[in-house]
Amino acid sequence: MSCSVARPLDSVTVSSSSATVSGIGPIPEAAPSSLCTREPHVPADRLVAEMVPPPRFDSVRFATYIPDPNQPSQTEAVRVLSGFAAGLGGAHATGAGKRGFLGFGRAKAPKVPAGPRGVYLDGGYGVGKTHLLASLWHATPAEPSLKAFGTFVELTNLVGALGFQKTVQTLSGHRLLCIDEFELDDPGDTVLVSTLLGKLVDAGVALAATSNTLPGKLGEGRFASVDFLREIQGLSAHFRPLRIDGEDYRHRGLPEAPAPYSDEEVTKAAYATEGASLDDFPHLLDHLARVHPSRYGALTDDLKVVCLTGVQPIPDQSTALRLVVLADRLYDREVPVLASGLPFDRLFSEEMLSGGYRKKYFRAISRLTALARDARRLVEH
Repeated sequence: MSCSVARPLDSVTVSSSSATVSGIGPIPEAAPSSLCTREPHVPADRLVAEMVPPPRFDSVRFATYIPDPNQPSQTEAVRVLSGFAAGLGGAHATGAGKRGFLGFGRAKAPKVPAGPRGVYLDGGYGVGKTHLLASLWHATPAEPSLKAFGTFVELTNLVGALGFQKTVQTLSGHRLLCIDEFELDDPGDTVLVSTLLGKLVDAGVALAATSNTLPGKLGEGRFASVDFLREIQGLSAHFRPLRIDGEDYRHRGLPEAPAPYSDEEVTKAAYATEGASLDDFPHLLDHLARVHPSRYGALTDDLKVVCLTGVQPIPDQSTALRLVVLADRLYDREVPVLASGLPFDRLFSEEMLSGGYRKKYFRAISRLTALARDARRLVEH
């Protein structure tokens, strides 16, 4: 299927000289862009440089995390993580893998403290795990170049771009590696990440991760192979589990997500908003299949809002998982999503929401709902 933007509306009149849309007044000179026309190339060095907390979490700190008074585990998590960050002050700043003069000679063996070298934040959707993980990154006393922060998908993409040995070499000099939304989606990634983290721990790198599943339970409902379950269980020794209870803060005390708008409302808002993109939802799903997920962040560069027409149920698991990655990148970058068609809580089938990837899908629903709420002002204004 060829890629196209959302279909034009008969009631929308655009004049290149006056730059107006019927009924809503002046608009930017340029029409909305289309995600379907973007095929970004992301060099490997950009993947490394961008392993920092995303824009949404630039300014978060432990002090800005507001624990739910009814959930003492949230307050305890702040205490434990603050102490963990302070404890990294003298641990493996640049020593691991450091070689002699001009980089030659045998690498010096790092001094690795005994016991688990990481913390694992386990909790439901929207309890603030990413906020806390980013706060840990900010609080760790090291230069940004000695700390890495990325999602599980971004980490596996980095290995794909650099190669395994180069990734180990690049990250071994770090003091801290933070992995958000730790997932094991296929057997290959299971072995890959298990081996990578083992080598990084041996090099003295501290680890921190978030997920919705305890380390010892990773992969349940996905893999039947005893071999892969054994690999997954081996990862749990690297982490101290830290349970965080609570309800999704994105819905705590907030109004329900707005109902989808009409095609006309979405299109008018796209033409009236500088930095907007406008795409037909099924065509966007087709386009995502042609762009590697590691490039989805670059796909959204410079966008202020994503406008979608004709949102409909996701047809299959592969398409659904690609949409999950795009939703994560939009949420990280605080890009509102204005849409027509079905509401976002009806994107995924009952079978998907009860299957092995259900946590990913519920996270995507939660995040897209928050972004839809952010976009409401574009129509109301």
